[in-house]
Amino acid sequence: MNTPTILTIFRLLAIPVLVVVMLTPFAGHEVIAFIIFVVACLTDMLDGFWARKKKMETVLGSLLDPLADKLLITSALICLVSSGVVAPWMAIIIIGREIAVTGFRAIAASRGYHITASGWGKLKMIFEAVVISILILGEHYLGIIYRLTHTFGLWLVVIIALVSALEYFIRFGPRVIKETSG
Repeated sequence: MNTPTILTIFRLLAIPVLVVVMLTPFAGHEVIAFIIFVVACLTDMLDGFWARKKKMETVLGSLLDPLADKLLITSALICLVSSGVVAPWMAIIIIGREIAVTGFRAIAASRGYHITASGWGKLKMIFEAVVISILILGEHYLGIIYRLTHTFGLWLVVIIALVSALEYFIRFGPRVIKETSG
């Protein structure tokens, strides 16, 4: 098992710890949850960079990395919904986008068509990571930054999530249908 895959597994193992810390109120739990989430997000950037730069890409890593990303974001969003920070409908749109795009990419892959992450998809992940980080840390620590993120940042994440999903379906849908139907 190589270093990028170990980083991805670390991210997967950090998720239950993040959930417990987010849902267990104690002095400073927001700071600890913030640190766990940010470190997990940084391992996502690091493992991908490392795998590409050092030519260490593996089948296991290519399966686990997007799974870890989706589980991390989904778990954090569900915790934020549970604590009343994020509206359920917003989380449903963001998580629904993940399921739809992942399903679409899986169908394409099963038919021999590989769809790489798009620029909008990468932008979505960055915005999700930043917005969720701020929301985890909370108003007590961030004041106006939290309030602005809660008011506008969440909307921006929802919009980018929808745009990125549309981009995948519009850009790759006809190719997948054409290449797999003939």
